[in-house]
Amino acid sequence: MAINQAVCNVFKQELLKGNHDLDGGHTYYIALYTSSANLGATTTAYSTSNEVTNSSGTAYTAGGKELTGETVAGGASVSTAYATFSNISWTSASFTANGALIYRQDGGGPTNDAVVVLAFGGDFTASNGTFTVQFPTAGGGSEIIRLG
Repeated sequence: MAINQAVCNVFKQELLKGNHDLDGGHTYYIALYTSSANLGATTTAYSTSNEVTNSSGTAYTAGGKELTGETVAGGASVSTAYATFSNISWTSASFTANGALIYRQDGGGPTNDAVVVLAFGGDFTASNGTFTVQFPTAGGGSEIIRLG
């Protein structure tokens, strides 16, 4: 199996239909996955298959965590628009993750739609510590969701 970083095809389609508001209009979550997951551009929705589980403790729950700090920037005088989120952490964590899925989860349709797959480039482990997903600096050219 493999986790390949990509903006999901279903997100591109649903974005053009007006079904996503990344500026606080919808709720987005990030779920963590093991190296056994098969995620990439063709991922359509959140799934519990090969999602991270705790080796001890209760730091991670199925579905992941809600993302906060949504920001959309760009405009008439800027040729690139992007969306970004605040970093997110799990404390007292004991698990290993190889990638993540950002997906829409707010009870409205479409729900559980995949947005972006993040490939960490290898396994990262927290042993009764803090596991953080750090998003790139907004406006730095390496945003997770970027249209240019």
